[in-house]
Amino acid sequence: MWFQHDGAPAHFSLNVRQYLDQRFLNRWIGRGGPVAWPARSPDLNPLDFFLWGFVTSLVYETPVLGEEDLLARVMAACEHVQTISGIFHRIRKSMNRRCHLCIEENGQHFEHLL
Repeated sequence: MWFQHDGAPAHFSLNVRQYLDQRFLNRWIGRGGPVAWPARSPDLNPLDFFLWGFVTSLVYETPVLGEEDLLARVMAACEHVQTISGIFHRIRKSMNRRCHLCIEENGQHFEHLL
């Protein structure tokens, strides 16, 4: 398993980086880590370019009735994502395409090319 963080200051503390070094043995991505990640790069993060938007659309299809309802909907939406045939293959293909576009554009904006 790999871990990716967003580079927030709290995630860059020495304690956090030491923990990640021990827990993920050079398998973490982020600021100060063994695998660098471009700053502010949501176009390269499957959670940002796919998952959060999709889950949010499922959760808020109708008005939420309270905290328990919200939690149940989030859990149900995440379980639903896992049942979609081929979804993770398509996400990996999209991630690969995005990485290649980022390289071709020398790290500049590439969302308009997607």
